[in-house]
Amino acid sequence: MSLESQLALGVAAMKVSLPDGAVDRLAQYLRLLEKWNRVHNLTAVRDLEQMVTLHVLDSFSILPYLANAHTLVDVGTGAGLPGIPLAIARPDLRVTLLDSSHKKATFLEQARAELKLGNVAVACERVERWHPQAKFDAVVSRAFAELADFVQGARHLVSDEGTMLAMKGVHPFDEIARLPAGFRLDQVVELGIPTLEAKRHLVLLKAT
Repeated sequence: MSLESQLALGVAAMKVSLPDGAVDRLAQYLRLLEKWNRVHNLTAVRDLEQMVTLHVLDSFSILPYLANAHTLVDVGTGAGLPGIPLAIARPDLRVTLLDSSHKKATFLEQARAELKLGNVAVACERVERWHPQAKFDAVVSRAFAELADFVQGARHLVSDEGTMLAMKGVHPFDEIARLPAGFRLDQVVELGIPTLEAKRHLVLLKAT
């Protein structure tokens, strides 16, 4: 089965509606990631087939919780996850990819150019030192840090009515108990991803 067919099947199973050309663009992104990964070790996932589930479909699992967002920053984005798949799925969403690694930022700039992602910006900064002109509707992290560290480091990036979203594996009961003052737990959602047996949860946080 071609990479494009595998992506299309996974997207259909998740009932995700994509714009024209998105599947081809996603395949192009994964092939570029695989190519760079041979030299630069951007992700521990080496197999293209696994990347479809572990990277793309995993990223798409949070789309329903971004319905009202117009701007998003992906904190500690690494190889562009979940930011690049989300930007491909939502051309109307302005996505900033934030990572302190110059190696990863170089890949992200290359991907942005090759995929012609006009709604994507790349920032190579440490999150706690980065102060953009405008705050974001959604501040996302994917296994970036413990919840308390994520909130402490990135709380200045979220708008007053915005949401901080942390993508986690098992339900992080202990991490939630250590949340700092100024933020409250909005909800914890168990995410369903086709062909993935491992647990995935999304923690949504709001400023108080």
